[in-house]
Amino acid sequence: MLELNLPPFDKKTTKKDDKAFILDVIRRQYVALTPEEWVRQHFVHFLIQYKGYPQSLMANEVQLKLNGMSRRCDTVVYDRTLRPRVIVEYKAPSVSITQKVFEQICRYNMVLQVDYLIVSNGLAHYCCRIDYPTRSYTFLQEIPEYKDLY
Repeated sequence: MLELNLPPFDKKTTKKDDKAFILDVIRRQYVALTPEEWVRQHFVHFLIQYKGYPQSLMANEVQLKLNGMSRRCDTVVYDRTLRPRVIVEYKAPSVSITQKVFEQICRYNMVLQVDYLIVSNGLAHYCCRIDYPTRSYTFLQEIPEYKDLY
């Protein structure tokens, strides 16, 4: 797999029937090691180890209903009252972060109403804070630490 613009972590991988799998520490199970999953596992470990996000307040592949259709958020981070605070959308490193990617995560946010949206392809990472009273958003220079989400 490609080296990413994220710190390395102690990954656990396995093979079954010539297919690679990686341990998802959030779901506590091995999942298919796709390029997007490679990004997700790096980013989740980055949030936990470097930004202080509690593993117990994170969920991967969160299902939601949007206009009657089932959708899945890649990662959702909750506060200590279990209110969603952050949505993270991952793309494979070969996928550019475009306006279309932001439109996708914004659609998810119509349901969850979080304060932060993060998009990463493992090479480039973007985070914006939503200001609902002014109906605006601000792109941040860095991914905030968990303690600074409030």
